[in-house]
Amino acid sequence: MTERRTILSGSSFEERIGYARAVVDGEWVHVSGTTGFDYATMTIVDDVVAQARQCVANIGAALAEAGAGFADVVRVRYLFPERDDFEPCWPVLRECFGEVRPAATMQVCGLADPRMRIEIEVTAHRPTADRAAE
Repeated sequence: MTERRTILSGSSFEERIGYARAVVDGEWVHVSGTTGFDYATMTIVDDVVAQARQCVANIGAALAEAGAGFADVVRVRYLFPERDDFEPCWPVLRECFGEVRPAATMQVCGLADPRMRIEIEVTAHRPTADRAAE
């Protein structure tokens, strides 16, 4: 039977909206769109680069709880309300994904809260021990 479990970050949005930060389904980890909120304090700073750093910290924590890491990411989606905010975030994004080179998409769209300047969603593949030994 395939393992399926949810990972919660403590974000009040998860409870209010009804979703999980991540879902582990067998070898796959699906991390929900993650913003720059510090979930411990439910605060967010205005700077887009600082938000990007918090996004990847939040995603990293979810991946770790799932038994995965950034090296396991195969797909990433970047969402920005403002197109011009993407390039300033490149150094932060390259720190996590530069060596991994997952398939990626950047989309300009509205986000749920006007304070949010970036949202990142990832999919990771964590091979089973049997498969990793091949």
